[in-house]
Amino acid sequence: QVQLAESGGGLVQAGGSLRLSCAASGRTSSLYPMAWFRQAPGKEREFVAAIAWSGGSTFYADSVKGRFTISKDNAKNTVYLQMNSLKPEDTAVYYCAADSRRLRVGEYIQDYNYWGPGTQVTVSS
Repeated sequence: QVQLAESGGGLVQAGGSLRLSCAASGRTSSLYPMAWFRQAPGKEREFVAAIAWSGGSTFYADSVKGRFTISKDNAKNTVYLQMNSLKPEDTAVYYCAADSRRLRVGEYIQDYNYWGPGTQVTVSS
C-alpha cells in the first residue's frame, strides 16, 4: 500500500505564491507517475500537472502553464507544486495522485490509483 499526504495549502492573495508538497510513504518503490489534480466547489476534479517518476517529463493543464511548476525529490519521496501568480479561479482542494500500474504519465483521474486526502488552496481577490 501507498499513502500520500499533501501539505502547504492555505489562503493567499491574488498574485501571490504557494508551494504544495506531497509526501509518499509505504511501498513507494512501486510508484511511477505522480500528479496534481484540483476540485473547485461544484465542479469536477481536473488535471493540473503530472511528472514522470524519473522527473524527466512534466505535463501541465493549459490553465496553469507558465505559472505552476511540478517537481520531485526522489530521495524524499516527495512531489512539489510551486504555484505562482495565483488567481481566484485557482481556488480549490488540491489532490496528489500516484500510479503504480504503468509508466505512462496521464491526465485523467483513472490514470492514478492512489490519492491523498487533499489540501485547500484559497486565493482572494
